[in-house]
This record gives sequence, C-alpha cells and structure tokens, in this order.
Amino acid sequence: MLDFIRIACAVPDVAVGNVEKNAEKICNYIAEADAQNVDLLVFPELALTGASCGDLFFEDALHTAVKAGLRKVCECSAEHPEVAVVVGLPVRNGMQMYNCAAVIVDCEVVGLAVKNNLTSDEKRWFMPFNKRDALSASDLGICGVVNDEDYPVELNLRCYNVGDKSGFGIVFGTDLTAPVPAATDLALNGAEVIVAVDAAPEIVGSRDRRMELVKYQSDILNCVSVYCSAGMMESTQDGVYCGHSIIAENGNVLSENDYLTDSGYMITMDCDLGKVRSVRRRNDIFRNAVAQYENEQKGWAGWIDWKDFRSDGSLYHINKLPFIPETKAERDAYCREVFQIQVSGLKRRLKAINCNPVLGISGGLDSTLALLVAVEAVRQLGRDASTVYGITLPCFGTSDRTYNNAWDLMKKLGITSREISIKNAVTQHFIDIGHDPENRNTTYENGQARERTQILMDYSSTVNGIVVGTGDLSELALGWCTYNGDHMSMYGVNGSVPKTLIRWIVEAVADLPAFAPAKDTLMDVLDTPISPELLPPDAKGQIAQQTEDIVGPYALHDFFLYHVLRYGFEPKKIYELACRAFKDDFDGATIKKWLTSFYRRFFTQQFKRSCQPDGVKALPVSLSPRTDWRMPSEASYQMWMSQIEEL
Repeated sequence: MLDFIRIACAVPDVAVGNVEKNAEKICNYIAEADAQNVDLLVFPELALTGASCGDLFFEDALHTAVKAGLRKVCECSAEHPEVAVVVGLPVRNGMQMYNCAAVIVDCEVVGLAVKNNLTSDEKRWFMPFNKRDALSASDLGICGVVNDEDYPVELNLRCYNVGDKSGFGIVFGTDLTAPVPAATDLALNGAEVIVAVDAAPEIVGSRDRRMELVKYQSDILNCVSVYCSAGMMESTQDGVYCGHSIIAENGNVLSENDYLTDSGYMITMDCDLGKVRSVRRRNDIFRNAVAQYENEQKGWAGWIDWKDFRSDGSLYHINKLPFIPETKAERDAYCREVFQIQVSGLKRRLKAINCNPVLGISGGLDSTLALLVAVEAVRQLGRDASTVYGITLPCFGTSDRTYNNAWDLMKKLGITSREISIKNAVTQHFIDIGHDPENRNTTYENGQARERTQILMDYSSTVNGIVVGTGDLSELALGWCTYNGDHMSMYGVNGSVPKTLIRWIVEAVADLPAFAPAKDTLMDVLDTPISPELLPPDAKGQIAQQTEDIVGPYALHDFFLYHVLRYGFEPKKIYELACRAFKDDFDGATIKKWLTSFYRRFFTQQFKRSCQPDGVKALPVSLSPRTDWRMPSEASYQMWMSQIEEL
C-alpha cells in the first residue's frame, strides 16, 4: 500500500588488492543492511578489488581472488535473501576484461552490468561491451553455490524487477555526464530506481556538481537515483577518492553522506515509489517518450522475481506542510517567488485591459495578500498606489480588530479607500425573501457574501476597474466559498495558493520597502484567527466564528489536498502519512474525521471550481478547470469513503 523501498549505500574501507578482506567487509555490510530491513544495498564501482589497482588488474592472482571473493559474497547473500546487492568487480571473458556491477539476490548472480563509457585511462585495462551475451556461473567461479548447478549470467542485463511491476537499472558514474545517458533507456524501459556505481576522485567543486547531476537525473527521469562512489581508503598516489553517496527522488536529495571525502560508512533511506509512479503517470512528456521508446525498441531489459519490499517507510521524512519549504531561507525565497508570479499575472491583466484593481478588504489574511499583490502590480506598472481601490464592507460579523486592520492597511499603503456598510442592504434583502435574521443559517451567511460581491462589481465599473478575487486554493478545494459571492471575481490572484502558504508569503514580503509602513499591521493580521466573520462577535467583541472549528485545521486539509492533487494517493495511504506527519498534533480519530470531511467536500463542491475565474498558476498543483483539474461535478465519492471507513 505504502510503496516504500529501503535503499542503502555502503562504502567500505577498501584494502586495495586484498579481495578476501574486501569481501569480508562487504558481507558485514550485507548483514547490517538485512538487520535494518534494507531492500536494495549498493556498493561502489570495483568494490571487491578496489578501483585503484592499476596494472594489478592484469594479474591472474587478482582474478583468482575475485572468483573466491564473489563466491563468498554469494554465500553471504544466501543467509540474507531479502537483500538485493549491487557490487562492483572486474570480470574476465576470454581475452577481454570488463568493469562490471553484479546483481546478487539470494545467493545467485542474476546479471552483470558492464561499464561502456570508459575514460582513456580505464581503456588500458577494460573494454566496452555493447552486445547481449552471457557467461556461466562456472566462468565467474560461483558454480556450486546453488545446488552444484551451473547457470547463465547475462552481461548487460541492466534492468531488474524488484517487486510488483518495479524495476531498477544500473549505470556507472560516467553516465551522469554522457551526451546520451544509458539511464534514459533504463527509465523508459521501466526502471524506477537508477543505481550509479562510481569511483570518482575528489577535486574542488566536484561534490556540489555531482549532487546536482544526481538530483537532475532523478527529476528529469521521474525516478529514484542512487549514487555510490569508492572512498578515501583507495590509493592516494595521485588523488583522493570522494566516497560520496547520494539518494535522490524526483529532484529532491533524501540522503547523502556528511563528509567531503569519506569511507567506512553506510547510509540508509526509504524512498516512495508511489510518488515515482504517480509523477510518471501525470507527466505527458515522460509518457510520450516511453511510447516513442517502445516503437524504436532500444536497449536491453531483464526481469527477475523478488519478494515484496520490507520497508515500512519509517525513515522517510514527511513534511506536515508540503506546500512550504522547511528552512527559513528557502521559505522566504520561495514565498517571494510565488508573490512575484502573482504580481506578474495581475500586472499583465491590468495592462491588457487598461483598468484598475478593486478589492474588498476584510482585514483577514486572504484579502491582505491580494491587496499587497495589487499594490505591487500597479507600482511595477508605474502607476500610483491610489489607482488601487479598496473597500471595507462591514456587516453583522465584523470585529473591531479586523475592521481597524483593514483601514490601517489601506491608509498606510496609500490606496484609494472607502467604507460601505452592507447591514441595511442585507437586512432589506432578508425582508424581501422572508428570512428571519435570527435564523443564522447558510442563507444568513451567504446573503452577506453575495451583497459584498454585488457592490464590488458594480462599484468597479464606476472607476474603470476589475474586482480582484481573494479566495485561495484551500477554500476552493473545500468549497468554503459562497457561490457567486466571494467565489466570483474578474481575476483571482490567490486561486492557486493554499491557506497554509498565504501567511508565510505575507510575512516574507512584509519587509519589502513598498510595504514597510504597514509592517506592524501586517504582523497583527498574521496573528488574527481565520474567520469569514459572517456571524456576530461574542459578548467581548471577539471573533466568534472561526473557520477551522467548522471545516477543520487547514494544515490537515492542505496536507490531504497536496497528496490528492500531486500524487493521487489512496485515502488509506494519505491517512497513514498524515498520522506520521502530525503524530504530535492530532490523534488518528481526529485525522480520520477531517479526512472524511475533506473527501466529502472535495467531491460535492466541484461545481464551484468548474466556473472559477481566471488566475495565474503559481504552484505545481492547481484546481483550475482549464489547465489542471477536470472532474465531473456529479462524481460519486462512495468508493473513497468506503476505504476511509475501514481505517
């Protein structure tokens, strides 16, 4: 269900040329990996001998030892059959010698990947091998390890099945910089994990470049990329080997070793193949490349049976706020970039139709961000802030705090501002439709929202304006907006921004020079409870209607939304991930309650999203019916609810 695979990179303290000692260390790491429930264990290039053997690769004694060492590793694998092992070694075949990576599963060498992108130095000892061929187990010196039987071991069998419809492919470090990487063929052939074994020397700047290459590979191929290089205990006659290990997934580094040069360690990390599959299914470019690849029938492919993954995903870090970077430096840069995308969208629309932005200012988070976007947009257009029109529309639920903040923001930012109370208009409307104002149901609330929108739209035509919508992505997902009320505008700047991100954007841009006069007010807005303010304040004049008490915590809903839109995960997986991410915040019953509410609202409120106004997409996910999310308004959610009931 969770689709996690546990991967480890082990870099032993190699003894150059001492195959027996190296095999012993490899076996120790296999046992350690098995104790940690590792599914796939990767060793560096030529780990069995050491990569810096030089002309010792020509020596018969070394290859006799390689056969004995490989046999020892296979025997160790028989004691730890749940671990698939990738280990580098030299292999002789007649007059030729190849730099190989052996895949060992449950005592057997099931395939050998051959290094073909050789450097000029490596060609002194090794040859490329561009055909499909096979050696026998006896050729490798391992005949008799399994029932005294010989069996074929195919060269260049590079893509291996590691579970139900899962595969991993093997390349070498030089493939990362190849003009036509072999990893591309492997990924298009179905490999979800790309393993790169290497023996890379460390020079200044190479570590960062190497990490960027591995990240890029995992991003462009929508895969897990694993890199493992020979370490600093190799010969330092002419340089030092890096011992760098990296595990990346879909463009994100999940784990790497700590030191610039290193050896004698193992890093272990869980990777989510469910994410890999989901991203590939949604990536038109990747799917088109797969179709073209199938037509051209490139590359080699081989598959083996293997048991289910053992990983429970406990090593996998789950961000409880997935729309938001976790470090302040990254978060501030990210938020300002989102803000500039919002500004660019509104600026282009205002310029195209030569009009002014008109906003309803409530003193809450959403309208505050929309106001900041509008002020910055007209500034970049070379217009005065007074060409932004802000209207505060107090009614039954308006609190003193939000009312004062709305006025402070408008004055300090220098926009044209005015107040239009809607109490009398809404009261008359209730009389007209025969609604008792003491009955504070949805009619009571929606009447206020629609009256505000009517005034904003009618007023905008008097100042050559368009109404800039303030509704956000979270509200659209939950349908927490009044149809043809706050749901509607001429342009929605917050439509692709979730509630949990908005507060961080406001905080990140509050220090910009244009907003410095209003910083104190902006900080108070950030501290104000989220509320639609449609019900009267309490006896102390405080906000009585707090949104999260009604629809649930936005942190949970945004977590659910992210994993539904980005990956299409099942409710039971989202529930399990949420329980882990929010283990210190909510119990399982609370998470289940709001997950049920989320799916019910998400399905039943689609009709509001089918006609949402234009608005720029700023994040990887969106609910725009034109670009991202197409869903029938009458879709049944029973299947999802049934799964939640079983939790």
